[in-house]
Amino acid sequence: MGIFERYLSVWVALSISLGVILGLWQPEVFQTIAGFEVAHVNIVVAVFIWVMIYPMMVQIDFSAIKNVGKNPKGLLLTIVINWLIKPFTMAGLGWLFFNILFADLVDPTSAQEYIAGMILLGVAPCTAMVFVWSQLTKGDPNYTLVQVSVNDVIMIFAFAPISAFLLGVSDIQVPWETLLISVALYVLLPLIAGVLTRNMLNKGQGEHTVNQFLSSLKPWSVIGLLATVVLLFGFQANTIISEPETIALIAIPLMIQTYGIFLIAYLAAKWMKLPHNIAAPACLIGTSNFFELAVAVAISLFGLHSGAALATVVGVLVEVPVMLSLVYIINHTQNWFGENHG
Repeated sequence: MGIFERYLSVWVALSISLGVILGLWQPEVFQTIAGFEVAHVNIVVAVFIWVMIYPMMVQIDFSAIKNVGKNPKGLLLTIVINWLIKPFTMAGLGWLFFNILFADLVDPTSAQEYIAGMILLGVAPCTAMVFVWSQLTKGDPNYTLVQVSVNDVIMIFAFAPISAFLLGVSDIQVPWETLLISVALYVLLPLIAGVLTRNMLNKGQGEHTVNQFLSSLKPWSVIGLLATVVLLFGFQANTIISEPETIALIAIPLMIQTYGIFLIAYLAAKWMKLPHNIAAPACLIGTSNFFELAVAVAISLFGLHSGAALATVVGVLVEVPVMLSLVYIINHTQNWFGENHG
């Protein structure tokens, strides 16, 4: 493990600080960057996520994907956690905190909007960043791809009806452009690039050439992650400084949800006797969020400056530090699980 990976939490903390400082110092620069978007998908962030994910896509061996069917339990766990548990626990926690525990701290209208933003996060499981968390926990890249792909297909059909049911709104319009562009940018295009690269490298000295290439790319993957963190916190620097109490109130139930869902999924994976390299990404897909989709729907339903939009943004802010802590837990509990799936 190189210096980048060993001290990743330190680099992320520095990137968060740098993002907030730069966002306060040069807000117009970040406003300009934020303007480079198509259907609420920021192109600059997409480029950095590309830099992050591309090396992981090169690892994917399509000839090994057929073996996923031999161990479908990890896929089943992902589906149950993402679609039968997570949206409903998120809605429950939002109601508990903002209608009861924090009822005296926020006005009722804002409280309902915060709950709505949390629900939208809960119904949007992660697509792109999962590949990063999977790599950091030495997850099976082929299995992770299948898990993410199945998730994306279900999301196309299930996102709108589950969101509508939990929000009590009957006419939720799914921003198809955001959903499809995000999947294409974050999964499909890097996957195609990774497959083409792998095929080209295999024509050389096979696996040795692939491993050499991946080794040279590894620092770039972490640089992509850190650059993404700087941008995300830079975009929200003024909100972080001007509304710290509100952000803290929203962050508390979001963090409880993330750790709680992870605990449920991780214990279930152990009970199901999943190998560690399948259990890790299976649990992490359910605990992280597809924030681009959640933010886009929150803005279209409630407005750019609504409490719902703010809640989805807080989801973005807490995600990286919290997910890194889960990566740490996973890497230090590997002995709980059986031998890795080949």
